[in-house]
Amino acid sequence: MHTKSNDFVWSTEPNPHHVRVRQILKQHPEVKELIGKTPSTIFFIIGLVGAQITASYLLKDSPWWLVFVVAYLFGAFVSHALWVMIHECSHGLLFKGKVPNLLAGILANMPHLVPSSVSFQRYHLKHHAHQGEHDLDADLPDFWEAKLFSPNPLTKAMWFLFFPVFQVVRTARLNIELFDRWVFVNWVFQIAFDVALYSLLGPKAFFYMLASFFFSVGLHPLGARWIQEHYLTLHPTQETYSYYGPLNKVAFNVGFHNEHHDFPSIPWNKLPELKEKAPAYYDSLISHQSWTKLILLFIFNPKLSLYSRVLRKEKVRIEKEQAAGAKQSAEAVA
Repeated sequence: MHTKSNDFVWSTEPNPHHVRVRQILKQHPEVKELIGKTPSTIFFIIGLVGAQITASYLLKDSPWWLVFVVAYLFGAFVSHALWVMIHECSHGLLFKGKVPNLLAGILANMPHLVPSSVSFQRYHLKHHAHQGEHDLDADLPDFWEAKLFSPNPLTKAMWFLFFPVFQVVRTARLNIELFDRWVFVNWVFQIAFDVALYSLLGPKAFFYMLASFFFSVGLHPLGARWIQEHYLTLHPTQETYSYYGPLNKVAFNVGFHNEHHDFPSIPWNKLPELKEKAPAYYDSLISHQSWTKLILLFIFNPKLSLYSRVLRKEKVRIEKEQAAGAKQSAEAVA
C-alpha cells in the first residue's frame, strides 16, 4: 500500500474478505451450517416500526425541545436498528425469494421518511463485490467530499451531521442503474406513509422521525459505525474492523463487520457464532469496543480524516491495462 498527503491509501492487494473466506471454509467447513434465513426478523421490523409510530404519537403535542431530545436518546437507536433490518433484507436473509425481502425492507424503511431501502440494496451489494473500487463502491467518500471535510474537527463534525445527504450524492458516480419498478414501489409506499404521518399526527411527529433518522447515521455515537467499518483508525493496512461493544445488543450485531463481509449469507443472529467457530481468524484482527470513543477519536485526531480509506483500481480497469500492456509487449517483440 502507498499514500501521499491529501490522498487515499492505494492498495494493490486483493479484497481481504475474498481471501479470508476461502481460508476459513478450508479449515472450518462447518461454518456453512450458519448460512440461511431468519424469518423471525420480520417481527423485529414490525415492533420497531410500531415503536417509532407510538413515540411519534406520544410526542405530537410535546415541546419541540423534547421532540429532539427523545429523537436523540431513543429514536436514533430505533431508526438505526431499522437500518440494520434493511441491510438484512438487502442480502435476502429473512425469506426465500426476492419479493418478500424487498417488501420487508420497504416496511422497515417507512420511519426513515426517505425512500431508500431498494436503492440501498443496489449499491450495497456492489460495495461487497467491489470494496475499495471508487467508481463501484458508494461507501467511499467522493474525492471532493474528502478534500472539503477532512481538515479539522469542525468540518468533520459537519460531515457527520449531514452524512445521509452525502450517502445519497455518492450513488451518482456508480455505473449502475438505480431506478426500476421496485424503486418506484418504494417511493409510492414511502410518500403515502409520510403524508399520512404528517396529516394524522402533525409536524412534531413527522420531525421526530426525521431527526431520529439523521441522528441514527450522523452526529451521534451510532454514527461511529460508518467509521468503524472501513476507516483506517487503528492500523495502517487493516481495511475492515468489527465492533464488539455493548451497543451490538440494540444494533442486531451489525458491529460484527469482518464476519459479515466474509460471509454475507449468514444472518445477524448467527454472526457471533461464526466468530466463535473461527477464533484464529477474528481474534487476531484489531477491533473496536466503543462507538462513543471512536467518534471522538475520528473528529479530534488530526491524523484521521475522510482520506483514511483504502482504494484499489477497478477490476475492469486492471484488465484493460493488462490487455494494453500485453499488446504493447507483442508489438515490441514484432
